[in-house]
Amino acid sequence: MNKRGENLRIILYTGKGGVGKTTMAAATGLKCAELGYKTLVISTDPAHSLADSFDLKLGPEPKKISENLYGQEVDVYYSIDKHWGTLKEYLRSLFKWQGVDDILSEELAILPGMEEGAAFLWVHQYAKERTFDVIIIDSAPTGETLRLLSLPDVGRWWMEKIFPIQKKMAKVFGPAIKRVTNAPIPSEDTYEAAEDLYSRLEEIHSLLSNEEVSSIRIVVNPEKMVIREAQRAYTYLNLYGYPVDLIVINRVLPQRFRSDYLLSVKKRQRRYIKQIEDSFSPIPIVEVPLLDKEAVGLKALKDIKDSVFKGVDPTKVFYKGKPFEVLSSDGGYRVVLKVPFVEKSDIDILQWGDELILKVGNHRRTIFLPRFLAGLTAKEASFDGDKLLIDFEQERH
Repeated sequence: MNKRGENLRIILYTGKGGVGKTTMAAATGLKCAELGYKTLVISTDPAHSLADSFDLKLGPEPKKISENLYGQEVDVYYSIDKHWGTLKEYLRSLFKWQGVDDILSEELAILPGMEEGAAFLWVHQYAKERTFDVIIIDSAPTGETLRLLSLPDVGRWWMEKIFPIQKKMAKVFGPAIKRVTNAPIPSEDTYEAAEDLYSRLEEIHSLLSNEEVSSIRIVVNPEKMVIREAQRAYTYLNLYGYPVDLIVINRVLPQRFRSDYLLSVKKRQRRYIKQIEDSFSPIPIVEVPLLDKEAVGLKALKDIKDSVFKGVDPTKVFYKGKPFEVLSSDGGYRVVLKVPFVEKSDIDILQWGDELILKVGNHRRTIFLPRFLAGLTAKEASFDGDKLLIDFEQERH
């Protein structure tokens, strides 16, 4: 019997490209496996580096790395043949009918979003079958990850608005079309496959937004551009309802580095670390020191997991609750933030483009607004218990 029994834990690492997501995912997987959890680390990044991190070859199916630890790199063609075969065959036949040759029609049948969706379907399968106790997702850079996490919402719109019309038209006009052209008409199996796909996307959305099961962990470096992208990601993760429970600051210079140059770099890093703490509070933050060697192979990963999770179970939920929410309100929108033990007179609020800046005493917090809010203006702020309510409206001219 496995360590967690029927309980499942899903941990997704995201962040700007090159910050060390893969290393964190692999090190977390190693720690979980050592604690007795049957663990899978699965890479959804098209530019896979998970195999490089473990220093061994991985494939499109789970491969055992060590006791309790498995790795997998999602392959879009393999996954779509396995999960989306019926839909892919229809698309391929449609492109061939339009005169596209076999090889190109095969490529074009891989529509935007399919790669991300394929990764979702693997996680859905493992969660449903309880194949693993812990699934750790080494995701693509932030933009691709947000597209992956928004797929269920996109799918819901398509299934509710467009799909019923197309299905009805195919039934009504399909026979007539066949009499005048040889264009391929979607079969009932094709529509059933699309409905099944949508159903599975809905289920994985529920799973990933359940803070008892899933956590998103954002990896940052103490650098300005990296922090700004992490802030934007955090805003949209909140907007989609995905729980963030930990911020990992990677590649922090250790105290023992004493040269003048490194001291200046350390000083700059501490300034950015303070900014990260102010921006993401009350989400817990851990620092990972810069190694004096490449983070490749199980030995190097062991050093990292010991520095991040020494005496701590990585499957622990480090934080619950949404620090802020965006709600629709009387023709506009309302941002709701938790600010306990603070009076309205203690807070200064400034909007600068897509940035909402809150200043409380010596502390300053910047929240990146979603695009639809960036064009509106903060009109009024009020308190409801320990929550700050900021109302946004369109400027009247």
